[in-house]
Amino acid sequence: MSGLDTISLIKVKKIVFINFQIQKKLNDMTKLTSGLIAMMISGATFAAPEALAEDGGVKVEHLGVNNTLVRVTGDGKYLVMPVQDNIDDAKVDILVDGKLDKTIYVRLAKSKVDYSVPFDLSQYKGHDVALNIVTSQGRSSVREAKEDACWKNFSVSDTFDTTNREKFRPAFHHAPLYGWMNDPNGMFYKDGRWHLYYQYNPYGSKWQNMTWGHSSSSDLVNWEHHPIAIEPDGLGSIFSGSCVVDKEGTAGFGKDAVVALYTSAATSQMQSMAHSNDNGETFEKYPGNPIITLESEARDPNMFWNEKTGEWNLSLAHALDHEMLFFTSPDLKNWTLQSAFGKGLGAQDGVWECPDLFKLPVSGTDTEKWMLICNINPGGPFGGSATQYFIGDFDGKTFTPDLDKDGKVPTKWMDYGKDHYATVSFSDTPDNRRTVIGWMSNWQYATEVPTMQFRSANTLPREVGLFKASDGQIYASSAPSPEVDALRDGVFKKASKIGVGKNAKSFAIPGLSEIDFEIDPKKAQKVTVVLSNGQGEKVELTYDVDAKTVSFDRRESGVTDFSQDFPAVTTTPTFSDNGKISLRLFIDRSSIELFGDNGRFVMTNLVFPGSPYDKISFSTAGGNADIRNLTVYNLKPTTL
Repeated sequence: MSGLDTISLIKVKKIVFINFQIQKKLNDMTKLTSGLIAMMISGATFAAPEALAEDGGVKVEHLGVNNTLVRVTGDGKYLVMPVQDNIDDAKVDILVDGKLDKTIYVRLAKSKVDYSVPFDLSQYKGHDVALNIVTSQGRSSVREAKEDACWKNFSVSDTFDTTNREKFRPAFHHAPLYGWMNDPNGMFYKDGRWHLYYQYNPYGSKWQNMTWGHSSSSDLVNWEHHPIAIEPDGLGSIFSGSCVVDKEGTAGFGKDAVVALYTSAATSQMQSMAHSNDNGETFEKYPGNPIITLESEARDPNMFWNEKTGEWNLSLAHALDHEMLFFTSPDLKNWTLQSAFGKGLGAQDGVWECPDLFKLPVSGTDTEKWMLICNINPGGPFGGSATQYFIGDFDGKTFTPDLDKDGKVPTKWMDYGKDHYATVSFSDTPDNRRTVIGWMSNWQYATEVPTMQFRSANTLPREVGLFKASDGQIYASSAPSPEVDALRDGVFKKASKIGVGKNAKSFAIPGLSEIDFEIDPKKAQKVTVVLSNGQGEKVELTYDVDAKTVSFDRRESGVTDFSQDFPAVTTTPTFSDNGKISLRLFIDRSSIELFGDNGRFVMTNLVFPGSPYDKISFSTAGGNADIRNLTVYNLKPTTL
């Protein structure tokens, strides 16, 4: 082919290409015009992509396949961020006037929006705010990155809707309005209010961005949510700790200042301090942080004023060494290590966490004993996390455990369910009460339970006591706090005596209920109590009279397939001497708490039924039994 022929051919191809492009643009214009006409007919409005971004109060600028800048251009209290729960975290640097203010991690939506979370902009009013976002999802091009669902769903708003959208949100247990929660910590009582802090991720419903969330209550059942109390800083995330009311102002922050000690967690774990002069609403961090450093991992400082020795005591979990460390201090700032306890004792699997140490009277005696709480993960009696404890003596420096008849330190558990962890007590409580609250979940599956907008709740508040059992050992009891009675909203059913045998006797129950009754086994070898619904889902409780145990079978309780570790049977000793026992059941939308013999044995288990359990039945094996003093209460939802 000659050069002229080649040039002619190129011109022909160019003309054909130009005609194609013209025709494509005409087709696009036709489609656009049709779309505009359709939107005008429907009353919709149209704007260019840039204008849509401005209308949402943000401007999105893509910088690469994994890097995007989101500028806040609108006025409002919140930047609402779209989340997809099953993808990896994006690293989000918050830039204020071009300077890095903080870094958070958010599972920004890629293919769908599961829910949204707010970022508080009110603190930056009058400043330029931008988010420099680095995602970890693989993409082949910027064009592909632009298709992520999150970029079209950022918005600025003066409000954030916290309306419950989930069937399993508890009706009368404390839970966050949205986001992830684990350990309760920093709890104290002051001026008629109970303050509950907790490990909190405000930017998603899986573990991350650990801060101290904050709620308070005047009655331990109705909770008011407050802004975040303590946020991460240059020393790291804010892990668990404790608060005390410094009545004499020993720390130098004034009398009755609330002083918090917590773990700063980044590359290493250190103990830091903050104080509050507004009853725990806001905290100011101590400029000399950290105040305790060690050469190995330690966390969750728990402190109290020791009246006998006239100084502060501190328990600290030496997590990987499976021991607790004990410190003393005159001023909450300068701490001296005095002793360690625990190596080779009790349950030794996993890590030791969240200690608490206090003195209690032994019921029916004139004796007082010290109780050391030691939460452990994993290593619980039925897998995963659980709360063990030790009974003994403490002289202000050293804890000495009681021994069993064989001269060994026995392993004891506060709760024989799978969903009771990180249990610690309120400080400065009235009437020398020892009131505790735990985290109602298990690290085996906590991030996978079938909720989305929020994850996790707390147990009901409980009063801890000590009692001596027939084996000569001293054990802890934990009964529902008296304030819990206020949940009752009338009696649904009452019966003084029900004879039961092999054929089950059934009764209706309300979806939210407290069920109290006594079991007199008489000649029966086993007494079985079943909670069920019309979908065939059930929880089976079995009292084995000879073994002196009560078991809790949730294998057919409802949704169980999110984790192989969830379907389970848990079993507790009853410490019963005469065969008769009493049970008190609290049934919420996604949990059952069983208290036996006024808290001498306890089981806490999550359940996720397709519909509420609306029937209870009683049956026996090996003979007849009596169910006595049955009372079923309606329970009312609380303010959460």
